[in-house]
Amino acid sequence: MTSVDTVTISGTILAFDFGLKRIGVAVGNTLIRQAQPLSIINAPSNDGKFEVIARLIQEWQPALCVVGLPMHQDGVAHEMTVRCQRFANQLHGRYGVKIALVDERYSSAVLHAKQGERIDDQAAAVILQQYFDQT
Repeated sequence: MTSVDTVTISGTILAFDFGLKRIGVAVGNTLIRQAQPLSIINAPSNDGKFEVIARLIQEWQPALCVVGLPMHQDGVAHEMTVRCQRFANQLHGRYGVKIALVDERYSSAVLHAKQGERIDDQAAAVILQQYFDQT
């Protein structure tokens, strides 16, 4: 994975909230710096998920992909941390896109009120907005 120099990133950014069952996707751009939920990928297989991702990357031509990185509250990595890092590496390897990982520990608190709904795309938007707010 390449490191990202946020000064040189310009254009569309796709963000992913990776999950084993679903992947939330959000979109934004470096000009207006506002994230919007885009879609929820709910394919039954990894190949199916990556087919959808390939179409999104072809359609949106992102300058950067942001992936949420879950951690325990104390900052310690866990199993999903490793899986999200692997997912980010696969995005970079398959599509040659630049990747930024964003700590998503507090994104679920923002969406806590919507429990029970499928909010994966909204979680991706929170992750992307955190990226915009930090850069």
